Amino acid sequence: MKQKRILIGCAIATFVFLLLICCTKMVDNSEIGIKFRKFSLTDQGELYSTPVSGLIFYNPITTSVFTYPVYIQRVDYSSFTVTTRDAAEFLMDPLLAYQLRRDKAAYVFNKYRRPLRDIEAGYMRTCIYDAYRICANNYTSDELMANRAKFESEVRAMLEHSLSNEGFVVSEFTSQITPPQSLSAAIEAKNQAIQEALKAENLVKQAEANAQIAIAKAKGEAEATKVKADAEAYYNRTIAASLSTLIIQEDWIEKWNGELPTVSSGNSGMMINLPAIK
Repeated sequence: MKQKRILIGCAIATFVFLLLICCTKMVDNSEIGIKFRKFSLTDQGELYSTPVSGLIFYNPITTSVFTYPVYIQRVDYSSFTVTTRDAAEFLMDPLLAYQLRRDKAAYVFNKYRRPLRDIEAGYMRTCIYDAYRICANNYTSDELMANRAKFESEVRAMLEHSLSNEGFVVSEFTSQITPPQSLSAAIEAKNQAIQEALKAENLVKQAEANAQIAIAKAKGEAEATKVKADAEAYYNRTIAASLSTLIIQEDWIEKWNGELPTVSSGNSGMMINLPAIK
């Protein structure tokens, strides 16, 4: 009898455990649950559904609970091509980060009935492609390369408008834009030509600067030589002037015979007779 009670108790516990597994679902804070009745539709063909969270009890036969994550999702899409106004094909490699609004989770489920990964690969990718296509058609290839930041801003604004209407918030959107091979080659050649021109211009400026330095150096040396020459000439003139008097005096002394001047008187008065220099 005791064993029978134990068996009955174990069966009841097992039933309750299985019931809890099948009839309950835990929805944590990182997601939002959508509780809906499987076989009941509104007049517009939408499911009766309500957002739920926490520990949810439901009848798995008639009711189900679907969950969406509400934290930021990041999607790195494969690249695709778009055409500019002048028929140039650009390769776009987009990266999207978005978040589902909690208050829009029921609307998204009622409309798509699909997980977020399917919505990313379908509706969102179409929105991104349309935004690229429409914006690229307003640019020529040269204009797009010259205004890439403006182009990406326009694409993001269009994408944000499309996704926000469906309950998705865009937190990040970036693109790697790859131009056609022919345009890349033309741009590279143009940049090379600009670099060569700048290099030649710098060489000319350097040559002019070197010439100015040489001219300034030559002028400085010439002025220094002139100053030096003027100083030497002045020195020579001064020395020459001082030496000429001494030379005359020395010559006179060498030729003087030692006789002193004499005084004589006559009818015309007194006369000083200088000794003759031989």
